Amino acid sequence: MKKISAFKISVTIAALFIFLKASPQSKREMQKLIEDNLQLAVKQYKHMQKLLPADKLPRSYDSVKNELILSGTDWWCSGFYPGTLWYLYEYTKDKSLKAEAIRSTALLEKEKNNTGTHDLGFMLYCSFGNGYRLTKNDSYKKVMITGARSLSTRFNPLIGCVKSWNSSRWQFPVIIDNMMNLEFLCELTKLSGDSSFYNIAITHTNTTIKNHYRSDFSSYHVIDYDTITGKKIKGYTAQGAFDESAWSRGQSWGLYGFTMMYRETRKTEYLSFAQNIANFLLNHKNMPADKIPYWDYNATDIPNTYRDASAASIMCSALLELAKYSNGEQKAKYLNTAITILKNLSSSYRAAEGSNGGFILKHGVGHLPAKSEVDVPLTYGDYYFIEALMRYKNWYLK
Repeated sequence: MKKISAFKISVTIAALFIFLKASPQSKREMQKLIEDNLQLAVKQYKHMQKLLPADKLPRSYDSVKNELILSGTDWWCSGFYPGTLWYLYEYTKDKSLKAEAIRSTALLEKEKNNTGTHDLGFMLYCSFGNGYRLTKNDSYKKVMITGARSLSTRFNPLIGCVKSWNSSRWQFPVIIDNMMNLEFLCELTKLSGDSSFYNIAITHTNTTIKNHYRSDFSSYHVIDYDTITGKKIKGYTAQGAFDESAWSRGQSWGLYGFTMMYRETRKTEYLSFAQNIANFLLNHKNMPADKIPYWDYNATDIPNTYRDASAASIMCSALLELAKYSNGEQKAKYLNTAITILKNLSSSYRAAEGSNGGFILKHGVGHLPAKSEVDVPLTYGDYYFIEALMRYKNWYLK
């Protein structure tokens, strides 16, 4: 048995070595895929800029009316357009992209005082955070410090979470999406020296592990808490198929969030948790062969239902990072899956140049139960697709 085990181990190591030392041909193939997508993205976002009113931000696209769906700065997705522009400027060093990134980022400054939303990470970190990373503009840092203080007002120490929605339906709702806004708090501790931001992120993560996840490592969308006792009341869904289902974008948010929290803390329990989430998703009986998930892993009409390209792009970006922290067969599986997602998003899910209102990806699903943003492009689908492309370029093509 020892000889067989040793043989299996040696084969696995050899296969992984071959995979990671990809052939020049496969490396050229991925290089071309990355470059083609990023160059198309530049053209698309320059096209979108021409369609965009000066005081609004893109949200989606109505193909029937052939017009952009717009939002104000208070919409939770408002930071993704400037964030994508910052990534594209990083790729091209194109001064016109930088100018548009600066202009659209500035629109969001007033949201630094918004205490009515948990989404200031999406809104301010994707925009001002990427802007600060690339320019070191001190005014961007000041905006984010104020924003982190605003977000912190939504933290309840008795419950151990940041409140998601101001809702009449629930006492203290917390959604899995909230894991994504913790990166903002972690980074702002580094920039400000205020450890309270980091401590909130840790506490929220630990409470999420305790209450949000089922034994199979699928996540509820919403957990409601009792504001008197601080205890969990029940798990629900808002955007999924039903309360006990695994809403696909929520699973991707969780995967990304725990991977990021491992990066920020190096707590091994967070890495193990992220790997368990990844293994649940990649081994799910309803995961399609092309790795572009259905909008809910437990949708009752699979396979005759919608795919969600946004859930795929978020998962792809997360898997590229999780692969960095993993070993052996797990590392290879995460990286292979991310490559599969990139290839498939780049084919039947990608818009033609000059179409789709300037968005890159098609076939996203925002809120199917409410019949809102179904089978349409979404700003966060594009953002995490571009992030995944940049991550692959910077981490795996060097």
